[in-house]
Amino acid sequence: MLRNAPKFYEVAKRIVEITENSILVAHNAKFDYRILRTEFNRLGFDYDRETLCTVELSKGLIPDLPSYSLGKLVRSLGIPVTDRHRASGDALATVKLFKLLLAKDVEKNIIQQSIRKDPKLQLEPKLVDIIANTPSVTGVYYIHDTEGKIIYIGKSKNIKKRINQHFTGTNSKSKKIQSRVAAVTYEATGSELVALLKESEEIKRNRPPLNRALRRRIFTHALYSFIDDEGYVNLKIDKADGRKKAITTFSNRQSAKSFLLKAVDEFQLCQKLVGLYKTKTNCFKYDIKECEGACIQLEEPKSYNARVQGLIAKNSYENQNMVIVDRGREVDERSAILIENGVFKGLGFYNLNYQINNLEVLESIITPMENNRDNQHIIQSYLRRNKRLKIMKI
Repeated sequence: MLRNAPKFYEVAKRIVEITENSILVAHNAKFDYRILRTEFNRLGFDYDRETLCTVELSKGLIPDLPSYSLGKLVRSLGIPVTDRHRASGDALATVKLFKLLLAKDVEKNIIQQSIRKDPKLQLEPKLVDIIANTPSVTGVYYIHDTEGKIIYIGKSKNIKKRINQHFTGTNSKSKKIQSRVAAVTYEATGSELVALLKESEEIKRNRPPLNRALRRRIFTHALYSFIDDEGYVNLKIDKADGRKKAITTFSNRQSAKSFLLKAVDEFQLCQKLVGLYKTKTNCFKYDIKECEGACIQLEEPKSYNARVQGLIAKNSYENQNMVIVDRGREVDERSAILIENGVFKGLGFYNLNYQINNLEVLESIITPMENNRDNQHIIQSYLRRNKRLKIMKI
């Protein structure tokens, strides 16, 4: 393979060109960088680049693995590799590993440090150039100041369009962004659900100064159940209270009411017992023969409650073990949201069915996230809106 390969001095100029203003990412970067510097020194050229080592990053972001060699690492993560120990195969494996590490770095230390080191970004930014380098994809974007610090995090189905709105807006927040922005980085997600979860999680972790709205809880109302004196399960919309166990949550009272109106028809529930029709007698649905009469104790509590439990089971993933499968960043990739025993564990991306069917591998590629009420709300409301999502029971 080396017999007809070019000599180093023949490709040196090209190496300088393609690595200029870039950060070298390598597995065991010290070794590769030392070899490059040695070869350039022989040519009398001082080769100086920033480097990132995927071995060191892996030790910090995926601790306690028995080995951090590239082969064993990608195998334990289920990353598909071809041509191992060949330049192209190892480089592509390192790219896939680095993408996974970037996803796991929820505090965005890698990106922030790289921006801080980049001298180009200390200049007055050209907003048009930033927009031009931003893709029209679904994902999460990060707006940085000249120190590399994240000042704003957002999500969009079209990042380029959303950044353009920030840079052309005239409201107070847009003007603050325009005056402080030095760079915009992004993470494509493919899935809007992944983007929503990452945005919520990373705003809470990084607390960007211009993200005041999403620091607060993103839902205001919830659906609760109780059993009345006659033994019927009643439903009630109320202000969200973390001390109470909610069936599901809503952004506002109107969306909760719309949900209940649909649920009454879908599960043949009583308007009175779900709190939509205040009366001491029967509900309106009973008058038009669309209620079995639970409101006036004509229907047995057991049969009525079974339908209420059907609604609860459909809109709550309590005690369930499942993976929500959605779009990925590439055509051959899918995103996976892992829920174990009703607890949201985190999310990740996979290419092969082996990665999602093997629970040990699946857990290793998942980026852990908090099972807070905001994330539960995001998942439940997304499932309500997207009926055709693939859900795998595990």
